[in-house]
Amino acid sequence: MLAIVCPGQGSQSPGFLTPWLEVDGVRDQLVRLSEATGIDLVAHGTTSDAETIKDTAIAQPLIVGAGLISLPPLLGDATTMNGVGLVAGHSVGEITASAAAGVLDAGDAVVFVRERGRAMATASAATPTGMAAVLGGDPDDVLATLERHGLTPANVNGAGQTVAAGTLEQLEALKADPPAKARVIPLQVAGAFHTHHMAPAVSVLEELAGTMQTEAPSVTLLSNADGRAVSDGREALDRLVRQVSNPVRWDLCMETMLELGVSGLIELPPAGTLVGLAKRAMKGVETLALKTPDDLEAAQRMISAHAGTAAAHAATPSTRVDDE
Repeated sequence: MLAIVCPGQGSQSPGFLTPWLEVDGVRDQLVRLSEATGIDLVAHGTTSDAETIKDTAIAQPLIVGAGLISLPPLLGDATTMNGVGLVAGHSVGEITASAAAGVLDAGDAVVFVRERGRAMATASAATPTGMAAVLGGDPDDVLATLERHGLTPANVNGAGQTVAAGTLEQLEALKADPPAKARVIPLQVAGAFHTHHMAPAVSVLEELAGTMQTEAPSVTLLSNADGRAVSDGREALDRLVRQVSNPVRWDLCMETMLELGVSGLIELPPAGTLVGLAKRAMKGVETLALKTPDDLEAAQRMISAHAGTAAAHAATPSTRVDDE
């Protein structure tokens, strides 16, 4: 089975979309997404500096837009997922994955992420907060240390990585007193995402979600909440709303991928982070980070190589599949 995964905030870098705009049709699509959001995604993906694209209100639409514009060159048709058996996204990447699976159309997806980014930026401005990756250490000791410092394990990513979130003072205390045998690395994000600090954003997104139409996923779609596959479009959108103030369980998403028989994994741009986690936690699975159009040929070969196993595994029930 072939999985396509979509990265979250912090994966962007200055100019990362520049080579993609040379692909036929991509610039026009990105211009349309820019018009839908009122944000110049072309400029932010090509010429804006690192500080500019760190802004939550810019970073989130930019990351979702990047994933969406890479799908037609990858698959040949953005409206189908031929050869793909499963999609999943980390944090804001779950919006990209939901659009890829047909739960939301591209226009609604970028409007949703625009409002998500704005609401989370507003919530972040209320109290100076941030996030830091904790690499290594005993998992129980890591969680106990975060609790001691009043921090939330906002992303449980597996492969020895947990992301802590909280106030800047709490993060400084963690840096001074880390878990044994662990490193603490500050992340380039502007808030304590997936924690109670983001609660004000939830009500904004609940109201918006009520105005949007959804469809059932066309392929298996995993949820960050618990790693389960969600088969109902409205439930998938409701989970996207709740995700803003609840932890991301990417470790459980990777466990489900292994249970369902994923044998190949392609990460959409800005790619690299999720492939790095998969290489450590999903041994034996072929991976590819789709960073530039130069990677398209290898990615298309992977789709052909792994598509043949999708149907058989899709029919096999999993302990994590949610039939709601």
